[in-house]
This record gives sequence, structure tokens and C-alpha cells, in this order.
Amino acid sequence: MDTAAKHKDPRVEAAISHWAPRFVINGVPLTDFQEVTASVERWEDWCSAWSARAAIHEELGKQALADGYKLSAGEHYTRAAVCYHFGKFLFVNDMTQMKHAHMKSVECRNHALPLLRLPGERVEIPYEGKLLYGNLRKPAGVAKAPIVVMCMGLDSAKEEMDDYENRFLRRGLATLAFDGPGQGEAEYDFPICPEYEKPVKAVIDYLETHRDIDLGRVGIWGVSLGGYYAPRAACFEKRIKACVALSGAYQRSSSFEGRPIINVEAFRVRSHSANLDAAGKVSVRMSLQGIAKNITCPLYILAGTKDRLVSPEQAGQLAAEVSGPCVLSVIEGGNHVVNNLWYRYRDQTADWMATQLGVAKR
Repeated sequence: MDTAAKHKDPRVEAAISHWAPRFVINGVPLTDFQEVTASVERWEDWCSAWSARAAIHEELGKQALADGYKLSAGEHYTRAAVCYHFGKFLFVNDMTQMKHAHMKSVECRNHALPLLRLPGERVEIPYEGKLLYGNLRKPAGVAKAPIVVMCMGLDSAKEEMDDYENRFLRRGLATLAFDGPGQGEAEYDFPICPEYEKPVKAVIDYLETHRDIDLGRVGIWGVSLGGYYAPRAACFEKRIKACVALSGAYQRSSSFEGRPIINVEAFRVRSHSANLDAAGKVSVRMSLQGIAKNITCPLYILAGTKDRLVSPEQAGQLAAEVSGPCVLSVIEGGNHVVNNLWYRYRDQTADWMATQLGVAKR
């Protein structure tokens, strides 16, 4: 190890150690990850470094569009969006810089949506007197498509979802990735909401305005904290016909002991809490105890044995209590959301969801 590496900020070292698989499978070129993380010594420089790299992809998108290459432009803009996103995703120590990178991520993904091979549209969902924002995409050649409502985690946002969306779309499923309370564009207006059935109800109510969506075939999918939110919603929202929960907690405690400090601070900020005691009171409301039995739709639960954020035992607790059919997949060696072994679940969960929603095998 060289001298510079020894003096890297522990938060940056944690990023290099734990985040590479997630960044790369969700759209960051491997070379970008290696070069940007190698250049950053202090966490305070993280967002600006990623924003500078994102700007390169954004410029490539502008040039491709000017040259008339719409498909290429959409792909460049999507890469720009995800690089801006990973600049801001946990950068709550500088909210001004974070929000600037965030809005650039949203802007780039919005540029990309109509240019994609399976295009999408930005949608506005009424919620508690304000709006939630989502990206709605539909499969080709399907008059009335089943749909997967996609729930984000603590630090993910709809701009990170391209890979997951495409796997559903290719199987004939529409997708609606949305930023709920405390997430993405909604984090500024709404705090984290442990009772996530509330925003999900608003989302499905909104979908009733789309005649080309089959409201009799609605699935829900959630990643990380969204892996708690999705089954939580399924406890109460009976329009949901199938649920995928990726590395979600069964029950959180009020203590943040042992959790990465940048994740803890993001939770405090996005729960709109003045201190960790207040944040702990929000955290402890996240529980499926006593209500998991209300899940009657088919449920697919994923966990990894090397998850440093959510123990696989929590997945077993959920599986033991639900009333409907359940698949429990605990991947040996899998990290959080098993992004290091993504090929063990991404296609499999997409196939499973398509089957549950009545789509023919492809």
C-alpha cells in the first residue's frame, strides 16, 4: 500500500471496499469507479469528483444528440445521471453541493427517458398536498401491461434504476420507479416514512389514471431500505399481487451502533431529525412484527450472508411469518443487496415477478 492510500479518509476507504459492485452493475463504468475513487483523499471532495466525471458523460450525450444519434445520447445521459447520483447519494455533509449534483442527475435522466430503446416519462404523483416524482416506462407491444412499482432505499433514487427496469421491461412488465418520502427528489419535502403503505397507496391510486396499465396485475419491488418498504406496503395494500424484498430489515432498533457513520448521518438528515435520539425514534417504527402475517401475496426475499447492514436472520424472520407463498433466497457470500453476485438474483427475481403477474416466459 502506498503512502497516499494509508492516509485516505476512512469514509472513502469504505466506499472503495464496499461499493464497487453496486456502482458498476448499476451503470458506472469500472474505469470511472477506479479513477475517481483513486483521486479522492477526503470525503469532502467526493461529490465534486463524481460530478466532474458525470459531466464528461453528459457532454457526450449532448454531442450524440446534436449529431442525431438518439439511442447513444440516451445511454450517455443515463451514465451521467448515475454518476451524478453516486456523487450525491450519501453526501449530506454539504446539502448545497449535494442538491446541485442531485438536480443534475434528475436532469440527465429526464433527458435520457424519451431517447431510450424502451422510452419512459417523468410522472407527478399527488401526495399529502405536494408531489412525488417517478419514472414510468412501458414494454413494447403490450396494450395493457402489468406493472412493477419500485421502492428506493435510504440512498438510492429512481435515477439509479436503469438496469433493474430493463430486466422487467424485457419480460413484458411496465415499471414505475419513484422517490418516496425521504428519498431522492422527495427527501427535501418529506421525511422518511416507516409507514410506507401511505405513499404506495398514492402511487397505485395514481396508476388508476393510466388505461394502458393493468391494475389487476401490480407487483412491488424494494431494494435495501426499500426491501422493508415493499413488504410493509404489501401488509396493507391488497392491490399488490406479488412482492420482491431485496436485503430489507424485518425490524430496526433505535440504536445506530456499529453502522457506517455516513449511512447513519444520511438517515438522520433524511428523517428530518435534529439528532440521533430523534432519528432512533423514527428507526424503531420500522417493523414488520405483528403485521407480516397480513402478507398474503407471493413474496420473494433476498439476503446475503456477508451483508454488513442487515443480517440474513431478519430475512428468515419475515419468511417465517407471512401467510402467502414465499421464496427465501440467502446467497452465500453475498454483500448488501448481493450486488457482488448480482447474477444470482437479478434475472431470477425478474423471471419470478413476471410469472406471478401472469406474463408468458421469454
